[in-house]
Amino acid sequence: MKQNILIVEDEPPLVELLRYNMESEGFSTIIATNGEDGLLLAIEEKPDIVILDWMLPKLSGLDVCRRLCEHKDTKRIPILMLTARGEEGDKVSGLTAGADDYIVKPFSPSELVARVKAILRRTSPDFGENKLEYAGIVLDLSAQKVHRDGYFIHLGPTEYRLLQTLIERPTRVYSREQLLDRVWGRDIYVEERTVDVHVRRLRKALNKFGGDDLIRTVRRGGYSIDIDVNMKD
Repeated sequence: MKQNILIVEDEPPLVELLRYNMESEGFSTIIATNGEDGLLLAIEEKPDIVILDWMLPKLSGLDVCRRLCEHKDTKRIPILMLTARGEEGDKVSGLTAGADDYIVKPFSPSELVARVKAILRRTSPDFGENKLEYAGIVLDLSAQKVHRDGYFIHLGPTEYRLLQTLIERPTRVYSREQLLDRVWGRDIYVEERTVDVHVRRLRKALNKFGGDDLIRTVRRGGYSIDIDVNMKD
């Protein structure tokens, strides 16, 4: 059964962008173009997640978020706030109102999809069947196996942990020091250049059967996994 997403957004081009990307990932969508309709549809349809714009006609996204979190039938529905308001105080307000996550316009559609899937993995036990997926890469966390576009990818334990770290937060750039802490552990001394060696091994394994190189190297920054890897820094 498809997961159902309620999109509450009043800009038609953005509505279509969101609808297209969510439905391309196998979700079904419901659309509301103002806060009042969004609130009513959430109560009636009880979607699996709500993508909620902050600035809406009739009722603001912040008010919709608060009311959904207070209503007995919708208080457990996760909410992803979508807004042009990027100041720290605004983020705090959105999260305090009950939002599970917050993404600022303009945004990468692939990052938005990844955020939605991450929220659903946390809130819906059956979602994803304990798997991480991004751009054709599938990590089966139970079996600790990796496939890309249907091909089995053989990884060593370090490369597997490295990929898992990157794919849990697609597009996020991790410094070498952060990767050392997450993959090797804080109590183990490893030189930072060791990260580069294992990234090269991971990149080679992922590209063995073709496809775009998804490992993005950020000059003086670190690494990320990103479908828009050809973006220049």
